[in-house]
Amino acid sequence: MDRRKFLQTAGQFTAVAVVAPGLVESSRAQAVHARERIKIGQIGTAHAHASGKMATLRRLRDDYEVVGIVEPDRDRQKRVKNDSDYRAMEWVSEEQLLNTPGLQAVAVETAVSELVPTAMRCVSAGMHVHLDKPAGLSLRAFKGLLDEAVRRKLTAQMGYMFRHNPAFRFCFQAVQEGWLGDVFEMHGVISKDVDAEQRKELALYPGSMFELGCHLIDALVKVLGRPARINSFSRRTHPQQDDLADNQLAVFEYAKATAIIRSALIEVEGQQRRQFVVCGDRGTVEIRPLEPPRLLLALDRPLKEYRKGYQEVALPPMPGRYDDQLVELARIIRGEKESEYSLEHDLAVQEAVLKASGAPLD
Repeated sequence: MDRRKFLQTAGQFTAVAVVAPGLVESSRAQAVHARERIKIGQIGTAHAHASGKMATLRRLRDDYEVVGIVEPDRDRQKRVKNDSDYRAMEWVSEEQLLNTPGLQAVAVETAVSELVPTAMRCVSAGMHVHLDKPAGLSLRAFKGLLDEAVRRKLTAQMGYMFRHNPAFRFCFQAVQEGWLGDVFEMHGVISKDVDAEQRKELALYPGSMFELGCHLIDALVKVLGRPARINSFSRRTHPQQDDLADNQLAVFEYAKATAIIRSALIEVEGQQRRQFVVCGDRGTVEIRPLEPPRLLLALDRPLKEYRKGYQEVALPPMPGRYDDQLVELARIIRGEKESEYSLEHDLAVQEAVLKASGAPLD
């Protein structure tokens, strides 16, 4: 199988637009008149991904009709309403949004503490939800949300941003098909440098692993499954300033493998050193940086079109950080496909995020 065919077929990628955007856009153009756009709204603008999600939903006109946005904090609404991503939007109350005729889905982009309670109100109102990360501080509440979504036959899609990143998808498929042999090690780093105002906001939560590391924990669970045991280590660099755990490390134990994830909020140009490395006894995948992704593949023998040894793998361009996950959501809502991530996976990720952050489980 040559590289192009692999990328088109590997894992039945939902984000086919990543591989062949021209073909996908053409097929969408042919089908758009045969289907109605999904009516969707957004609740909240406080999440770090909120403006990006709204911009993406507004851009995906073939799939979505954005009918309104909710921001109960009036001061915050005044601050952001003229931002380019929100300009000319219909600002409504949550009650008005959830009672919009034909509404099918809601993107939940509140502060982290309000994500799960808000999503539960949406699901209880009969809406599919796109829920940003991480899923709050209560594992019990998150499980209750997932159970309610199952009971109502609704989708609760988690907003972990690397699920449709082409480098991660290549990695997941390489592991699944046995290219790397038996995985024995995983190493991840995801850090950045935040200012004093951001530190105040983040200090309300368990720390950098909770806020940032969760993305790599999601990928780790995809590769190796639910960890058998997790050991968490936290450091507070500026205790005289705040109580933020701005430097965290977690060790994840498996029967035949170990994994380490580091996450800090004090690393200069930390985005450039973000990485995800998976080692097996027959090969290694190294992604660094994560965005835009660069991938190196090492193999102990020639395989497909790849040679023995280290080599860079050419990746297709990403249309946008959130495009493919929201296109996938539209397809799931229409019944065109099932989610590639089970509710059991999402629950295992949330449990691991809390443990890795040193947060208690309820």
